[in-house]
Amino acid sequence: MIASATMSLPHSRRLHGGRLVALAATLVVAACGAISTSAPPPTPADFQGLAGGIVRRGIAIDRLVSGDAGCTDAVLAPTAIAFDASGLDQADPVRLYLYVFRDRAAFERLRASIDGCARSFVTDPQTFESIESSPFVVAGQGPWASGFERALREALIEASGTGD
Repeated sequence: MIASATMSLPHSRRLHGGRLVALAATLVVAACGAISTSAPPPTPADFQGLAGGIVRRGIAIDRLVSGDAGCTDAVLAPTAIAFDASGLDQADPVRLYLYVFRDRAAFERLRASIDGCARSFVTDPQTFESIESSPFVVAGQGPWASGFERALREALIEASGTGD
């Protein structure tokens, strides 16, 4: 029979070694707990989170249509939500097109295609308005009232988190 290292140690030494292992395990678990209680970086909100931020700032939204990019671009359509918005100093409702991209890479890859798409719904290119904060872009016919635009921009930035 071959003696194991545990069998060859006196009983008191095995007990002491076991306590050290238990103490080390406790410290590791405690360290992991400390890490998990720190706030993670904010991730972008979903549409409900963004819409809530818009409404909290005094802008009413209505006539939501998922998949309406304002044009026939099959790549943009799955990212798009169209809606009417009014409130604050924007008395007349405006049709807005919100594009929600999966991450910053998709935002950067597809951002320029929104300008081409806008040709389908903009009646006056001189007053075309858009706000972007990765991974979101909102676009529509302007001009938008200044308080309305500011509140919309704040909601978009807040909902963007880190933009990834």
